[in-house]
Amino acid sequence: MIKNLILDFGDIFINLDKSATARAMKAFGFEEITPELDTLFKDYEKGLITTESFLNTTQLLFPKATREDLIDAWNAILLNFPDYRLEFIEELAQLKKYRLFLLSNTNELHIDYVKQQIGVSKYNSFKNCFEVFYLSNEMGMRKPDTEIFQFVLKKNGLITEETFFVDDTKENIDAAAELGIKTWHLNVGQEDITSLKSKLQC
Repeated sequence: MIKNLILDFGDIFINLDKSATARAMKAFGFEEITPELDTLFKDYEKGLITTESFLNTTQLLFPKATREDLIDAWNAILLNFPDYRLEFIEELAQLKKYRLFLLSNTNELHIDYVKQQIGVSKYNSFKNCFEVFYLSNEMGMRKPDTEIFQFVLKKNGLITEETFFVDDTKENIDAAAELGIKTWHLNVGQEDITSLKSKLQC
């Protein structure tokens, strides 16, 4: 029996345009994710470097871009957070049938932008639906690294067979499944988190 739900944020609740940042940065010379950029992005998601350091380093790599250009391009990935999804998770939380946890790879700039775009009230309403609101930049870890799943399980006394994880990224799903966590790889654009109950009955 499933007792615990671990849910992703991006493209599960808030809509994303994952290629938007790359498109915006082409104007400033971006061509592809280099090993240097990959490490920079992952370190920022883990909170291992500050926003100031992240922007300074990025600006050195793309000198044609102003700081405002970089922030706008970085946040371009973030779209809207439909009210019906907030209503869904609020109703689920009120049932008190499951322990709810959010587990998101994110960073300070994105979270600050989300709060600004949807409003602090809506953000807090969403956050309050969860027993714990896990953000990678506050944890020093990120998905799909096994340690982040092990941390959430151990910290909250969760049994893997009683835990269900929802994410839109296959490598994250695969990492959780290897630990024995039940999973749903949500197909963005064809499925919605509001179908969760039917997935739990499978």
